[in-house]
Amino acid sequence: MSVLDSVADSPLGKHSGYCQDYNPDLLFPIARQLKRDELGIKAPLPFHGADVWTAYELSWLNPKGKPMVAIGEFSFPADTPNIIESKSLKLYLNSFNGTKFNTQVDVKYRIEQDLSKAAGGKVKVIIHALDESYKIITDIENGIYLDDQDIEVTDYQVNPALLHTGDQQVEETLYSHLLKSNCLVTGQPDWATLVIRYRGKRIDRAGLLRYIVSFRNHNEFHEQCVERIFSDIEKHCQPDVLTVYARYVRRGGLDINPFRSNFQSHVDMPRFVRQ
Repeated sequence: MSVLDSVADSPLGKHSGYCQDYNPDLLFPIARQLKRDELGIKAPLPFHGADVWTAYELSWLNPKGKPMVAIGEFSFPADTPNIIESKSLKLYLNSFNGTKFNTQVDVKYRIEQDLSKAAGGKVKVIIHALDESYKIITDIENGIYLDDQDIEVTDYQVNPALLHTGDQQVEETLYSHLLKSNCLVTGQPDWATLVIRYRGKRIDRAGLLRYIVSFRNHNEFHEQCVERIFSDIEKHCQPDVLTVYARYVRRGGLDINPFRSNFQSHVDMPRFVRQ
């Protein structure tokens, strides 16, 4: 079975009614292994990581019927067997809009239970008040910006052959705002800032930027793109340690930010101006 076959019964790309009564059955899981088989990724996984979602349109009713609003943060461990199709998660969160809950803690508990069941493993949920401060940055401290290179680009389908290294040993963080791929089903564009942290032979920066741009017409979900990038760099550049994460631009009030690492259990994901 392909991923496209698995989402045939999902709401993705179809007209969907607005349900504002709590309904966990709206969540649609997709097996991660379908795409990992294509990349040759098998257990035990060659990385740690998580998919960190931000829900900017989270709302429910208090016991008196007054609307409450907040921002949700959901962290799906990379070793959970399923991802959640993003439109189904939006529809699920919409179902809270007309539903009464006694407290914010009750909302957190319900979302945590439902997402964990759909993902097949423990999902961490944090609910942030809107008056919490969020740091928006323009660059990554001590990171090397790739996008100001004056390069010629001819590849717009993924080409890992563009990746190569020199002999110099380095430890560095590289980042680019030029990652763009497309939804596997709808073909709509997904935009992201990509961050690569590694130690090993110095990755050729021009080749790396061309490789990042080569995703421009590639159709794949966010989580799968990050795992592909991790796998390609590991295979073609053979770093001693490697972290890859992408901070995607929100779509439909949701963003999905996967990270994969073979040496870090957690990474900070600063929000850029596009997020």
